[in-house]
This record gives sequence, C-alpha cells and structure tokens, in this order.
Amino acid sequence: MNYKGISFFLGLFCFPISLLAFINILYATYFDYFLSIETYFTTLVASLILGVGLLYLGKNSIKKINYIDQLVLIISTYFLISILIAIPFYLSNYQVTLLNSIFEAVSGLTATGFSIFKNIKYLDPTLILWRSSSQWIGGLYFLIFLIIIFSNKTFNYKMTDLVYSGDSNYKSEVNIKENITKIIIIYSMLSLIIFTLLNISGLRLFNSLNMSMTLISGGGFLPIDDINKIIATNLQKIIFFLSLIISLLNLFLLFNLFNKKNLLDGHKEDLYLILSLLLLFGLISFNDYPAFNLIISISSSLANSGLTLLEQGDNLTLYFLLITMVGGSLISNTSGIKLIRFYILLKITSSEILKLISPNSIINKTIFSSNRKLSDENVRISFLIFISFFVSLFILSSFLVLDNIGFEKSFKLSILTLTNTLNSTMYNMDNIIFTNLLTSSKLGLIFFMIVGKIELISIFLIFKKIIFKD
Repeated sequence: MNYKGISFFLGLFCFPISLLAFINILYATYFDYFLSIETYFTTLVASLILGVGLLYLGKNSIKKINYIDQLVLIISTYFLISILIAIPFYLSNYQVTLLNSIFEAVSGLTATGFSIFKNIKYLDPTLILWRSSSQWIGGLYFLIFLIIIFSNKTFNYKMTDLVYSGDSNYKSEVNIKENITKIIIIYSMLSLIIFTLLNISGLRLFNSLNMSMTLISGGGFLPIDDINKIIATNLQKIIFFLSLIISLLNLFLLFNLFNKKNLLDGHKEDLYLILSLLLLFGLISFNDYPAFNLIISISSSLANSGLTLLEQGDNLTLYFLLITMVGGSLISNTSGIKLIRFYILLKITSSEILKLISPNSIINKTIFSSNRKLSDENVRISFLIFISFFVSLFILSSFLVLDNIGFEKSFKLSILTLTNTLNSTMYNMDNIIFTNLLTSSKLGLIFFMIVGKIELISIFLIFKKIIFKD
C-alpha cells in the first residue's frame, strides 16, 4: 500500500479546514465574539501543521495511488478531518466531551444532521456557522471523491459512468486539476444561488448563509431550533423546495445547461427523479396534509436532508423512510441505495421473467432508454449494494437495540444513519437525545454515518486487499 502517497493527498484535504477556521476568525473578530476565537486559532494552527507535515511525509512519493489506496484515503479523510472539525466543539464553553465533539463533526462532515446540541438558539453564532460549514465542506469532499475516485473503472460500484458524461479518464495531473476546479466552481455557484434566493426571500443574512450551506450539501444542521420560524412565507417555501431539488439532482445539470443543446440524453436520471417526485406526491396526497408542505417533505426525503415543515409524519412515516432509502442522483450529495440501482434490479428482474414466458423475445438492456447499456457488472454491483445496505441495517440495529430507545426507534435511526438523513419530525424521531446514548451506540453511529457515504462494500474491498494481499 502506498502510505506516503495517501499521506500526500490527506495533507491537501487539511488545508480547506484551515480556510474555514480563518473565515470563522474573521467573523468572530468583526462581530466581537472574542470568547470563542481561540478555538478557531487552535484549529487553524492544527490543520496547517498537520497538512504541511503530511505533505512533507509524502512529497517524494508516487502520486498515482491505486483504487484500494484511494478508498483508504477517503476513510482516512473522514476520520482525520472530523477530528479537526471537532476541535471548536471540544474547546467551546459548552462542556462537550471528546466523543460527542467527534460525533457532531462526523454528522456534519457526512451531512447527516444528528446533533448533540438541543437548544441551537443559545449557541455561539460562530459555532453555528462552524456546524453549517462542516456540512458544506463535507459535501464538496464527497463530490470530489465521487467524480475523481468513485469513477474508477477498477471497481465502479458507484456506477457514475451511467449518468456522467464528462471525462472520467484521470490519468494526468492536469485532468484531475481541471475536474476538481470544475466541481468547486459548480458547487460554489449553486451555493451562491441558494444563498441569494434565500436572502431575497426575507431571511436574515446569517440564516441565509447557514441554510444555503445546509441545503446544497443535503445536510440537516439548522441555525435555529424550529425551521418553521425561518421558512414561513410562500416565497421562502418555494425557494426551500427548489433548493432541495438542486441538491438531489446531478451536480452537472446546471453546467450542462449552458454547454449542451439537448439535456434529455445526458440527464434522464434527473427526469425520472422529477417524475418519481410527482408520482409520490400524487400517491400520498390523498392524506389530509397541506399540499406544498407535503411535496417539500417528499423532496427532502429524496434529497436525504430530512428537513421538513410538517409537525409530525404520523401515518406517512413509513412512506418517507422508504423514499429516503431510495435517494437522489448518483452524482449528488444524496445517499441511499439510489433510484438507478432500483431501476436496474427491477428491469433485470422483469427481463428474466419475460425470458421465461417468451424465450425468443428481445431484451432491451439500455439504461433509461438512452445509448448506455447495462452490463452484467452493473447488475451484480446493484445487487451487492442492495444486500450490503440491509446487512449494515441489521448490524447497526443490533447495536442500537441494546440502548434504551426501543426496537422501532433503533430500526428507524439505523435507516436514517445509513442514508445520512436528519432525525426530524417527519420520521417521528426528533425526540432522540444523542448525548444520552451509550458509547457503543455513538461509535456505531459514527462508523455507519461514514459507511452511509462510502457504502459497506468499500470496507469489504479493503479487508479483501489486506487478507488476501492481492
């Protein structure tokens, strides 16, 4: 394993945390929040020293790392960056334990939204900003992993090649830099658009900034305890809904909008997601719920955000959980099994049934009726991901059921953890106090929040490499 090469890239991922810490220092200085400014100085120094040290360690290494090394890099990034993000929580005046600080940091970095803080309105504004920015940077990291690493043909279990029309041949350093630059520009531009729209709608500048970072990453951290207090008018609800749609669709949709005349061929997955959203709304809207709040909740479930304007999910909780398990586009910050994998499994199953009925029939193996065809590898991977999701669900539920929260809540919380979704009123899970959970439960949630992003199959691949030395 190329440890020095991994060290080099790991060092690079430390520097954005230095930038976030510097921004918080400027914010604290401008608004006279000097009580907490030392925590961000500590984070700035720690991230810079660690980044420079890791770069120095790997400066003479071979920069081209193989697929298993890339997976180790991703997992190492989540754990190391979470420790850096945890510093302001741990050093704050709120007496947060080290484990709880790391729990909050991992929840932010993976855009899950589980929080050990119950009264957000009493938090230092700099800490609220830090929580939101941890989601934003986590979303950016994941998109870079998704396009640069998970597009690797060695074991393409993310299957981004089915919906990504860009250059996935990252053999040259120039190609990698160009694609990372493109991702940063698109992600920042979408964040700015959401921020501007929220600000125009009447939200305070501070709330608009925090909400924009939360929504673009598909996260669940809020700058206030009750979202209904800041998303109240019809205009704000419309912008909230559109922001959720942006986060669940293909990142490159907006980019391709300005570069392609015909978007239909390259973004049929997004079209199917929109159609699914409308279909789900039609099926569920027979219940006596405010129509627009309902469609916002459905969008939030698909986007794996969990933010909702509904007071309680009641008898719709199961539907919302099932939608959450689906998730949005392959090239987005959403988690879940993904619509396209469900599509593949359903299509292959129906094809096999059709072959039994009519052996001479011609089977259409295209994906969403496009030019791209399904391979046997796509089918195998879709099946493996489906199985690994439920294996993860069983393992995590077994951990949580030992805690004093009951079987039903353990099962629901496991689904929300694996889909990186906030435990909101939509799922009747908002009353969980994470600080009261057992240490084993917190460690299990931390591990599976990361697994929810990278998927369990990546852990199996690393174990296979270590055990069989292939």
